[in-house]
Amino acid sequence: MHILTVIGARPQFIKAAVLSRYIRNNYSLGITENIIHTGQHYDDNMSDIFFKEMGIPKPKINLNAGSGNHGYTTSLMLKGIEKVIIEKQPDALLVYGDTNSTLAGALAASKLNIPIIHIEAGLRSFMMIMPEEQNRKLTDHLSTWLFCPTSNAVKNLENEGIIHNKLSSLPSSDNKYVYLSGDIMYEASLFYRNKINKKSDDENFILMTIHRAENLNNANRLKSIVSAINKLDNHKFIFPIHPGTNKILNEYGLYFNNHVKLIPPIGYLEMISYEMSCSAVFTDSGGLQKEAYFYKKPCITIRDSTEWIELVESGWNTITGTDPEKIIFAVNNIKIPYEYPLLYGDGNCAKKICEVLIE
Repeated sequence: MHILTVIGARPQFIKAAVLSRYIRNNYSLGITENIIHTGQHYDDNMSDIFFKEMGIPKPKINLNAGSGNHGYTTSLMLKGIEKVIIEKQPDALLVYGDTNSTLAGALAASKLNIPIIHIEAGLRSFMMIMPEEQNRKLTDHLSTWLFCPTSNAVKNLENEGIIHNKLSSLPSSDNKYVYLSGDIMYEASLFYRNKINKKSDDENFILMTIHRAENLNNANRLKSIVSAINKLDNHKFIFPIHPGTNKILNEYGLYFNNHVKLIPPIGYLEMISYEMSCSAVFTDSGGLQKEAYFYKKPCITIRDSTEWIELVESGWNTITGTDPEKIIFAVNNIKIPYEYPLLYGDGNCAKKICEVLIE
């Protein structure tokens, strides 16, 4: 079975590292893989360093789509992926998560009748205004194999009429295979935490990230976040900030006070060391919400909803939106829950996926 895998953003590099390693280490299964890098994240700290750190074979195909408006970049990816599909003639195309790279890969494969494998299927924030929600819903409805990280994700698909039917042996978007595989990022966390030689030298800090368009491109939301953080000067924050985010803050004339330590973007392993050392996580990231839980850190999420609802239900994640009063209250009342339920499988996600695909 020859798979063409499409990746383009940091979370996808992490997920691909797990599955690609398993495929390479178990060549007797008969699965081969070619990786396309769309170039959605293209600077060294957001791309190349992840391939070096995580042992992913450097993609031979880079579309260099870069950043820009959604339609423009997605169309560049779609054009490039279609060309590679025609050239390589894969048995299936594999996509991760909910980025524009995900949607471009799914659309290109669907139009050419190539079955699609979607890893991290079934997630829903129930906010269609979010580009990520649009990407994940469209991809799920186009996919053949849908690997869900949680039982909630399986239920979300059922509610949209996507069920495991296996009507024939011919894979297609009309013949769905839905599986509860567990979370592939949980498997990554189990593997890479053992690669950390030492934790961060900083102590008693909250790890902060802000990158979502819904926050960065809305002046009022961003001002509310900065205002709340600046009032929380009894806490220390560490913020690995991307140059693009810094530029937007400067354009709005927004600055953090001295209790917020701004550092350049960091690689995955260094990020893990900060996650293991911090007291809590403050973020609008989907992946970091889970990583906080993996390392038993409470999380405050500055979004209006989350696709990882089980973290909220178990008390490990608090949703505040960008309301300053809610943010301040949540940070000042951070608590570690008494219980730590196993929400994301047994850490053998890659094995389960491969077993299903060669079944």
